[in-house]
Amino acid sequence: MKLFSCLTALLLFLLQAVPGLGLPKDTLRCLEYHGYCFHLKSCPKPFAAFGTCYQRRKTCCIDTTSNSHICQEEGGHCVPPEIRCLQEQVGLCPRRGWKCCTEV
Repeated sequence: MKLFSCLTALLLFLLQAVPGLGLPKDTLRCLEYHGYCFHLKSCPKPFAAFGTCYQRRKTCCIDTTSNSHICQEEGGHCVPPEIRCLQEQVGLCPRRGWKCCTEV
């Protein structure tokens, strides 16, 4: 988890350092509050909506508990429902209906 946070901070720093490559302001605000950008118009439970991301194309969702797990942070991959997982794991994916797999 700490490695992910460090890599995210480094990526944000590099994006801000190179002119023209910065993230939109609404996305930066979302990430500052440890939010996640979902493709959904409403946030899945236990998340709460906290504005928008990527110039209002996505919803910024803030975790209201410490119990939820984002798929990629837990080492999984989000895949569409038509793909069969060899091993599925608990984790939230940003697209509705997608599932979290450790092995595809």
